[in-house]
Amino acid sequence: MEKQLITACTSAERACTQLSEIIKEKIWRNGPIAFQEYMEMALYYPQLGYYTSDRDKIGPKGDYYTSTNLSTVFGAMIGRQLEEMWNLMGRGTFTIVEYGAGTGALCHDVLQYLKGNQLFYDQLRYCIIEKSPFMRKTEKAYLPGEKVSWYDSIAAIGPVTGCILSNELLDNFSVHEVVMADELMEVYVGYENGFFELLRPASEALKSYMKELHIVLSKGFRTEVNLQAIDWMKEIAWSLKKGFVLTIDYGYPSAELYSQYQCNGTLICYHEHRINVDPYRHIGEQDITSHVNFSALDHWGSISGLECCGFTEQGHFLRSLGLMDYLRTEEQKKEDNFSSSPEKAAAIHYLLNGIGTKLKIFIQRKGVTPKELMGFSLIRMAI
Repeated sequence: MEKQLITACTSAERACTQLSEIIKEKIWRNGPIAFQEYMEMALYYPQLGYYTSDRDKIGPKGDYYTSTNLSTVFGAMIGRQLEEMWNLMGRGTFTIVEYGAGTGALCHDVLQYLKGNQLFYDQLRYCIIEKSPFMRKTEKAYLPGEKVSWYDSIAAIGPVTGCILSNELLDNFSVHEVVMADELMEVYVGYENGFFELLRPASEALKSYMKELHIVLSKGFRTEVNLQAIDWMKEIAWSLKKGFVLTIDYGYPSAELYSQYQCNGTLICYHEHRINVDPYRHIGEQDITSHVNFSALDHWGSISGLECCGFTEQGHFLRSLGLMDYLRTEEQKKEDNFSSSPEKAAAIHYLLNGIGTKLKIFIQRKGVTPKELMGFSLIRMAI
């Protein structure tokens, strides 16, 4: 990217160039940086990072869609699962903590559904942890202030009795890129007439991660390690007094994530609804993601006092919760034939059979009597 700015460039281009210059300056001053640090700056640098900038990220004007953009029934089914959790916990006060609520659509749709259960709704507290000023402003303009409150961290909420919820959060944590050579090596980023990569011996933390999960990589295998997800899991397990953790994200168990067909890793970028594998362009303007290792969440969650309730694909989860029956009931209420709406039908099909096969649902519990949750009644997968 050129150092000289042309006067006709857009504000987005100026921000991209500015962030690129900041990263280059850091490298020139201190030497090559770990890819994890590069990714953290590209996504979260104040005002200029992808998630901290004032720009649309989700929906037709953004870079990607989520399940909440497809249909309100997604939030309704999450609400139905939360309702069952509340019943299992004795129907007392219940706090939902959602990390990174995006546009606020999931929160809105969950609350709309739960208004149908007035006893639950009256005892419900909905807390959103949102670090992006732009997204927080968007959420506050959309959501009811009398039921929803915002926080910078879960520690500010206090002990949680209820459910800690995240939807496509962990795949956007900055990750360490590693390559197996004669020993495990970590990817660093330098700059000389362009960004370039180099390898340095991996830290003990990265080696310990592989050892604890019994991961053995073949020579030349490149992949990601999400240490921030482990820290996050430990933090929420400590904050959860009693209840559940519901994690929705792209990813696999270790056995699949580190299988040979994934030998080039899972890192991908989204820019204006196009996918690429080059994290060194559109800096601050494109999303950078990698798949979550659910075995790692299960392992470190267990160490921190969380017990696995179940793991499955999103499509199986929604069907288990009775999505099709719910749709038929809603159609009868509205006297509207759902099948006559191709757009709605296509959205539901994609929710179940498109991203519904890629997104996974993982639920853990703490201090709750073990019982099979409705969302895993059809298919429960090994983790």
